[in-house]
Amino acid sequence: MGCRQKREVDTSFYYWKTVYKQHKTENSYLKQLGSKRLYVRIMDVDLNDEYKPIPIAPISFADKLPAHLESVPVVYIMNDVLKTENKPDPKVLAAKITKFVQAKMLQGGKKQFKELQIDCDWTESTRDTYFTLLETIKKLNQDKIISVTLRLHQLKNQAKNGIPPVDQALLMCYNMGNLRKYGAQNSVLDVKELKKYAQDNLAAYPMKLDMALPIFSWAVVFRYQDYNGISKRLKYSDLQDRKMFQKQPNGLYKAEKDLPQFGLWKSDEVRWEESKLDDVKETAKHLAKYLPRKPFNLVFYHLDEDLLKNFKVYELKEIAALLH
Repeated sequence: MGCRQKREVDTSFYYWKTVYKQHKTENSYLKQLGSKRLYVRIMDVDLNDEYKPIPIAPISFADKLPAHLESVPVVYIMNDVLKTENKPDPKVLAAKITKFVQAKMLQGGKKQFKELQIDCDWTESTRDTYFTLLETIKKLNQDKIISVTLRLHQLKNQAKNGIPPVDQALLMCYNMGNLRKYGAQNSVLDVKELKKYAQDNLAAYPMKLDMALPIFSWAVVFRYQDYNGISKRLKYSDLQDRKMFQKQPNGLYKAEKDLPQFGLWKSDEVRWEESKLDDVKETAKHLAKYLPRKPFNLVFYHLDEDLLKNFKVYELKEIAALLH
């Protein structure tokens, strides 16, 4: 029996902050992991009060993007933008997205870029509008690779959700649970749930598939057991402060008083969700069983100095090695 050929895996990151600024730790991770590219969120696209699509929280640049790395701009489109009652003119929206991305990349010091990625959690009802938009974006960017993000439900339910008319896709192996559901769970990464969605269909998908794995954590807030958003300032260490929080039998943390610094009221409950190293490794092992033996990009979400404290460089290398 011959030796099994290893896959070529290039490791990189998403940059999902609204201000691009170079940090020593973040640059060190990119260098030590041998990253060749950086996926940079440019903006969200959502509806204004007049139900017109507009850029939301576009990135600004305190520093230039690294000259030695290929930068891949990413545009996140809210699904509501594509619904029938709104239905934007695809030619107009595609032209605006293209122009905006080009201007932002130029601000970041990149006159040219090879790939443009569109991120959208499209559904059966918005599929046709979304796919028409993608076709139009592709026509306006014929010299570029057009890629899309792919959720697990979109991978599994291809008959309903269709295959996007682009060059390649990136499977998001996270955000798979119901974030808004009250109670104990981890919507960031549920390995058992992932295994239900991703198996033989990985190798059968009719275009190149890259993979994205999570290294992030967040605090999900519930008010009177209803979802109330994510507290971006709240850290796990804050939840351990008994003057502020008490841990409940269901694993959630209850605010003992109003905490305006975190946007919390007294009796609000917080569910801490995180990417656990063992779960990320188990996910990588599972994917390795089914992925075709072709080169692909592994993208960690996301590049942030605080998040990297929970994942050492050698641990990220171990995760990547499991996919070879």
